[in-house]
Amino acid sequence: MKLLYTLLIGVILTSSAYAQESVIEDIIKTDSTTNSTVTTKSDSTTTLKSPPPSAISPTINTSNSDLCTFGVAGAVQTQILGISAGTQFTDYNCEKLKNAKTLYDMGMKVAAVSVMCQDRRVFDAMMNAGTPCPYDGMIGEEAKLAWEAELAAGGSPEVKSDKDKEKEMTTNEKTLAASGGIGALLLLLLL
Repeated sequence: MKLLYTLLIGVILTSSAYAQESVIEDIIKTDSTTNSTVTTKSDSTTTLKSPPPSAISPTINTSNSDLCTFGVAGAVQTQILGISAGTQFTDYNCEKLKNAKTLYDMGMKVAAVSVMCQDRRVFDAMMNAGTPCPYDGMIGEEAKLAWEAELAAGGSPEVKSDKDKEKEMTTNEKTLAASGGIGALLLLLLL
């Protein structure tokens, strides 16, 4: 039987070698060379449409600050011209409150009350409460008599320096100035 197995293995190996030779001979080889030229012609047009110009108001940041000012800004834009402007205004009542608090914190209580008494409402409230505002260093009953004499003579409890009176504009003057500014802007835009 060993002989039979040996023969069978020999036949299988021989047929396998023959099969490989026949596969190698059946391969087809092809050689090819290709030359090509590509020509591309392109015409393109780009149209750029930009957004209209815009006037941007300046930012005047006064938030989270210990200043008694606030900002106002505005802008006007037409198809041809754009204008923007900004300014700041001082709040005098805020300044008065801060000055009074600072004086009070430094231990100058009479001076702090005197600063607050520059407001007519505070002055009237102090008089009605029986604790008159200080008058030229006098307090209490002496100040009350001095204020009554001052008011009888036509005086005013609102003490302001000449510089404050020159700086401060009345409401009508402010309205007139704002109207003139707006009118000038509109006239400029019409040109």
